[in-house]
Amino acid sequence: MELFTKEQQEQLVRNGSPQHSGKDHNPVVKLFTPDAQCTWLITEMIDDKTLFGLCDLGMGFPELGYINIEELKSVRGLLSLPIERDLFFEAKYPISVYAEAARWNQCVLYNERELIAAEMRLKPKRVKKEVFRL
Repeated sequence: MELFTKEQQEQLVRNGSPQHSGKDHNPVVKLFTPDAQCTWLITEMIDDKTLFGLCDLGMGFPELGYINIEELKSVRGLLSLPIERDLFFEAKYPISVYAEAARWNQCVLYNERELIAAEMRLKPKRVKKEVFRL
């Protein structure tokens, strides 16, 4: 299985282009090891060798970072199975929300309740100021 469909690769390249780089994109693709606890939510392709996204190697320390495509292709789990693409993954939130939820829970997760809580933590607190006239 290829890591990305043609459409996903085109979106990753667009997200990684200079005019869109650094924005809070929704993940385009979820990759995982079927025989280990590793997950990657990929948002951008920086060049033909480098991706950017949320990485969880199953050790309790998920992080945003750059991923070398060749290294990613070489990863194998306990049964030597290659990385697979989640065919049913559809991102509902920007990567910042998934990263915030992952920091709190020490793993990448998709629980709607936890993602909503993470989104709420990221929103700036709006304080209404009332003007009183004496």
